[in-house]
Amino acid sequence: MTRTRPPQSPRRVFRDRREAGRVLADLLTAYRGRDDVIVLGLARGGVPVAWEVAAALGAPLDAFIVRKLGAPGHEEFAMGALATGGRVVVNDDIVRALRVSPQQLRDIAEREGHELFRREAAYRAGRPPLDVSGKTVVLVDDGLATGASMMAAIQALRDAGPAEIVVAVPAAPESTCHEILGVADDLVCASMPTPFVAVGESYWDFRQVSGEEVREHLATPTTGSAATPAPAALTPTAIVGGCAVDAPGGVPPLDALEAIVGDARVVLIGEGSHGTHEFYAARAAITRWLIEQKGFCAVAAEADWPDAYRVNRYVRGEGEDTTADAALRGFQRFPAWMWRNVVVRDFAEWLQAHNRQRRSLGQRQTGFYGLDLYSLHRSMEEVISYLDGVDPRAADRARRRYACFDHATADDGQAYGYAAAFGAGLSCEREAVDQLIDMHHSAIDYLHHDGLVAEDELFYAQQNAQTVRDAEVYYRAMFSGRVTSWNLRDEHMARTLESLLTHLDRHPGAGPARIVLWAHNSHVGDARATEVSSDGQLTLGQLARQRFGDDCRLIGLTTYTGTVTAASEWGGVAERKVVRPALNGSVEELFHETDRPEFVISALIDRAAEEPLSTVRLGRAIGVIYLPATERQSHYYHVRPADQYDAIIHIDRTRALEPLEVTSEWVAGETPETYPSGL
Repeated sequence: MTRTRPPQSPRRVFRDRREAGRVLADLLTAYRGRDDVIVLGLARGGVPVAWEVAAALGAPLDAFIVRKLGAPGHEEFAMGALATGGRVVVNDDIVRALRVSPQQLRDIAEREGHELFRREAAYRAGRPPLDVSGKTVVLVDDGLATGASMMAAIQALRDAGPAEIVVAVPAAPESTCHEILGVADDLVCASMPTPFVAVGESYWDFRQVSGEEVREHLATPTTGSAATPAPAALTPTAIVGGCAVDAPGGVPPLDALEAIVGDARVVLIGEGSHGTHEFYAARAAITRWLIEQKGFCAVAAEADWPDAYRVNRYVRGEGEDTTADAALRGFQRFPAWMWRNVVVRDFAEWLQAHNRQRRSLGQRQTGFYGLDLYSLHRSMEEVISYLDGVDPRAADRARRRYACFDHATADDGQAYGYAAAFGAGLSCEREAVDQLIDMHHSAIDYLHHDGLVAEDELFYAQQNAQTVRDAEVYYRAMFSGRVTSWNLRDEHMARTLESLLTHLDRHPGAGPARIVLWAHNSHVGDARATEVSSDGQLTLGQLARQRFGDDCRLIGLTTYTGTVTAASEWGGVAERKVVRPALNGSVEELFHETDRPEFVISALIDRAAEEPLSTVRLGRAIGVIYLPATERQSHYYHVRPADQYDAIIHIDRTRALEPLEVTSEWVAGETPETYPSGL
């Protein structure tokens, strides 16, 4: 089945105000069903958002009107605001700077007061405003920029004596949120784009809300029988539960896998963390099926090229390692447990036995490759080692070029990047490029031995030279911006994937190469379906879709709670940490509410799955560091799951991945937050 992919956009998150309201409602479930809650929407744009919130919470709805006080001669520039109840809030600094007289200010406030009174009468059609005294008021707008209107609304509401004021908005800059929190009792903000340009930039449809639309929303009940939610069979949880297919251990049944994969040449399988046993085990089991039943001939991992190639030699019966444990010893860089763990060890052992049987029958073997670029110094060593064997003079040239990097701490690309970026050391870009060009120009000369082994070793050396070139750029970019370095890394992985496909396609008599790729969800998912696209961030999944189209499949893996192997800081030891239950409004919470422990859901299996997964929700991403204390800020971002993946496998409760070298911190584990009261 072909589905339209989301168009690339600089910063769109919500389809329209109604969807934004549903997203906010998912973040406000603590207020659902309470008879002391009132929802107020700032007219006009906030009312459609507020209606969705009020209907979801089962709370009464009213409008709260705020009129901007425009500066004389510059009416679009706000020097203050006037709110329902007659409360005036003025920015004294602006008034003084523009030399606005007290009489001018009174005249403007009087004019806007007449308009405010007219709108209140028109919107409510004679109904009195809701009494907020002693109530919890959820004050909703379609977004905040400077926050002046919201500040006026909050201060006006205080005079009416509410018990609590909760501000809820779909989008706002972080600085404005901090200001609002200084005067409100609580703030729920669905997204904080950086940089923040305008509220409308968070919406695909941000057309102006008319007065008639406000009247219609206020006249449409949000409580009682007239506002009864849709039947249970039509709720997102029920639809997901009805579309889901049981996947014991996270492994879908064969017919479901067939429906998802089809004839795709490239299958990307993600993970919601870098330290969850079930993610690794399910991915390995699915990969075995892809190799045995679908003819996949390569596993490409979010791992460094030289370290993964040592595993490749082992599984293909080459090299000096005699066990999978030994072959994985190349993975020494933090976080070693990502690949030096019991699941990858067992998979490598299986792949080595599988290849041995294939080799005895003269059939194509399956390799194991890395796509990442952190191996700056290791890759330089591998280039020189290869050239020492085929062209010693070229090896000497490579040594002289790569000597440029010697001023940095040995095997520390970050130290090199810092020095080069800030003028404390040489830039070795020219040397890395020259060596790469030299390798390609001399390729034919190096293939003086026939056979695949010679060709594979040349390809390995060329990719190491490419990795040095890309890593040099990456490490310099680390200090110029997070998005820039992220994109360089994912673009490198995408290019390596294409190069690997091209290389494997040249193997005679084996047919087109098919590759399965292992990486984190944040790389596998399509960036265009997430809020990170607002920063211009790319992902490997997006690039693969753009390059391979329907020959590509993206599969994500999620969990609700359990334990995870992660560190508390970069370079820290592996710990066994407790994963907090997923946040309200998240994809993981939606899946948890189905009460199904392990399942797969995909519109490729059941088209009805697309509807509940087309709503913007929070999605969790735990990398090699897990910070439960800042869970929302550190590990969640907004996603549209139906467009982010072709299929999602959910395992509700998971356990920590076991490293091959366990630390005392890992063995001890983390005391759950419920201890001792939860015993």
